[in-house]
Amino acid sequence: MNLAGKHALITGGGTGIGFAIAEALVAQGVHVTITGRRQEVLDEVATDGMTGMAMDVRDEADVTNKIAMAVAQNGPIQICIPNAGIAEGKAVHKTSMEFWRNMMATNLDGAFLTIRESLTSMRQTDWGRVITVASLAGLRGLKGAACYSASKHGMIGLTRSLSEDYLGTPYTFNAICPGYVDTPIVTRNITSIAQRAGISEEAALEIMVSSNRHHRLIAPEEVSAAVLYLCGPGSESMNGQTIEIAGGQV
Repeated sequence: MNLAGKHALITGGGTGIGFAIAEALVAQGVHVTITGRRQEVLDEVATDGMTGMAMDVRDEADVTNKIAMAVAQNGPIQICIPNAGIAEGKAVHKTSMEFWRNMMATNLDGAFLTIRESLTSMRQTDWGRVITVASLAGLRGLKGAACYSASKHGMIGLTRSLSEDYLGTPYTFNAICPGYVDTPIVTRNITSIAQRAGISEEAALEIMVSSNRHHRLIAPEEVSAAVLYLCGPGSESMNGQTIEIAGGQV
């Protein structure tokens, strides 16, 4: 599969995993629309082959309008990567409805809206890939992060159901489930875990590092490599799968 000239949409594409995926796809000749909440951040990081577009994945009207604009500018979306998300732990008895709804609106509703609107143009083409960025927390649950885990379980369920809906078509739906990745989200969580647990930031980092089976943080480029495989030749039968990037058995 020659990806040159295709159009990809990546939510949360201005940093971390999303930006690593954007760079990898651009290197293959794909034009990538990266979205995030702040246009100035997107403008600062966007390189040749990328278009930054501010979009709030929690807002249905904004998602509908912005994806229509992206299609008008760069053609049908044939690679859709719902990546935008919040990763924050909180005990259930300390979880407010506001915290719960914001997590679900961003992680799960945002993925649903992004996929729904991207399919409008994708289904008019002869090829498409939807690759959701979930988490190991969507497969086994994460201690102290029930809300986050529930949102990622929902994302995986959405991905698997869509793969069933489109069996036998040229569109596939898969979920990437990484462990702890070396991104700004992990950096922020180090401070959060340290404060909640009353431990040093070094000890908080070690908790995350030791959670990965190979005892190191995962590089964002390891995640983007999986995306390239799912978009490449020979991946046609990879559908409805969870791709676990964890350094060992889960």
